[in-house]
Amino acid sequence: MEQFQSVVKALQEGQSPESSDVVKVYQHSLEKQDNVSLIMVKAAQTKYLIAVGDGPLFDALNGEVVQGGKVCPLTHENSQVLNQFFDYTKPQAFGTDIATMGLGDRLGLASPGHIETVRDRKVKPILAQQSIRELTLLNRTMTDILDAATFAVFQEGYKDGYGADADHIKLEEDIKYALDLGFSFITLDCSEQIRNGIEEMSVAEVSKEFASLPAERKDYYSTHYVNKSFDADGLNITFDEASLHKNVLVYGEAIDFMEHVYNAYISKAEKAIDFEISIDETETVTAPEAHFFVAEELRRRGVTVQSLAPRFCGEFQKGIDYIGDITQFEKELQEHAEIAKYFGYKLSIHSGSDKFSVFPIIGKYTEGLLHIKTAGTNWLEAVRVIAQVNPDLYRRMHVYAEEHFEETLKYYHVTPDLDSVAPLNETKDEELPSYMDHDASRQLFHVTYGILLTAQDEAGNDLFNTEFFTTLINHEDAYRESLVKHIGRHVDLLGL
Repeated sequence: MEQFQSVVKALQEGQSPESSDVVKVYQHSLEKQDNVSLIMVKAAQTKYLIAVGDGPLFDALNGEVVQGGKVCPLTHENSQVLNQFFDYTKPQAFGTDIATMGLGDRLGLASPGHIETVRDRKVKPILAQQSIRELTLLNRTMTDILDAATFAVFQEGYKDGYGADADHIKLEEDIKYALDLGFSFITLDCSEQIRNGIEEMSVAEVSKEFASLPAERKDYYSTHYVNKSFDADGLNITFDEASLHKNVLVYGEAIDFMEHVYNAYISKAEKAIDFEISIDETETVTAPEAHFFVAEELRRRGVTVQSLAPRFCGEFQKGIDYIGDITQFEKELQEHAEIAKYFGYKLSIHSGSDKFSVFPIIGKYTEGLLHIKTAGTNWLEAVRVIAQVNPDLYRRMHVYAEEHFEETLKYYHVTPDLDSVAPLNETKDEELPSYMDHDASRQLFHVTYGILLTAQDEAGNDLFNTEFFTTLINHEDAYRESLVKHIGRHVDLLGL
């Protein structure tokens, strides 16, 4: 560490008088490349890379030369330099041989806690995971989330590999863009190609519409499925005309889209890509028979996927436990898991955070080989920290969230009973963190994150964002501990 002392001292002296004069050094980040030593530090709530020495790494980094060293901001350009010189900072695909967990760092601050949670566990972290919807609500970009993951991995000295998921992606232009940026995981959202109205049609109406399809298409499906039985690891799947016709009409267009995306982008990618199919963001519950139909069609068409997310029975609402018949869920989860094993991919669980009552069931039948997505629960743990250390900010955010809750329902399906939330004016400061243990207030904050973090007053000044991030950065250890405890509970109950 001696080689950094003069640069750190200069950084301390350059801080404003109201800032702490302590520069935090992230010891695990220390790296050496030829004659260059590199480390990450934090001064006055801002993180930097400090490089000393002489060589290509030093020259490549963008920064200010100070006391014979270089102080480098955490920019996209410097993220790319880390990717160039340290392979472990680049996202990678993991295939089907180990469990993966999508952790979705909406704030760009959660990944250090995520890394500590999964270190030495039987699961690999997908640190960068954001949908286009979430990025839009937060005014972030795909580049932002990749950079945040790169710097977190470097800060923690984490060399066991991580992934980056372009989550719930629908448009071909976004798929191409994500792959060009270096994402290692593509979740293809097929909700716009799945026909939800078919379930309400009569058998006769379904048959009539199927009959209107081109003869070649009808023959393709009928010859392979009608009155045929399939054995999927002991699970018997049978199709009669009525069930086949319904599945073709519900999923046929979506399967064509999956095939096109795979052939046009995934199979031609320059590196291995984890390709996930999402058929869960619909009103149509995925029956095991329908799951088999989609998977069998992918097999017939030569489409290789690493995971598939069905729409399970019951409700997987955001931020709270499973709602529904657990006995029925266990029966169908077992069947979905058997189908996934038969076809050689991982079952994927979306909106998977906080589903504590069914985690042991999921772990049991997937035998610990699954993909599970979380995201919003990391934001809720950040809100918990705010409630603990900055109660005034929490109170203002809570009031604003209640006032703007209805605006979020066009993006999310949640059904909180907001009348059950304890009145703020009757709640003591030390009791505020308990709001994050209450289902309705959890969902209130879960869906208003974008509104809260982008809120402005009439003069265009942000209402919460700066104070929120300043508070979290000043209490990053508390946030890390909260994540390790909360996400660790997920991992433990899944048996990973």
